[in-house]
Amino acid sequence: MEVTINNQNYLLNEACSIEQMLAAVLSTETNGLAIAVNQTIIPKSDWATHVLNPADQVILIKATQGG
Repeated sequence: MEVTINNQNYLLNEACSIEQMLAAVLSTETNGLAIAVNQTIIPKSDWATHVLNPADQVILIKATQGG
């Protein structure tokens, strides 16, 4: 199935959870990361159970420090 992550298209396995998607597309830690699916923030506690659907729009937001 195809989903859009931060404006880039990715092909993922069917019935892919957010946690599985992160393992497939990210090579960094998930600390300080927020995820929105179709403009709805998904709590980190739901990442393992929230299943992505074809054509979902996923936004990964990384917290940064600054001044």
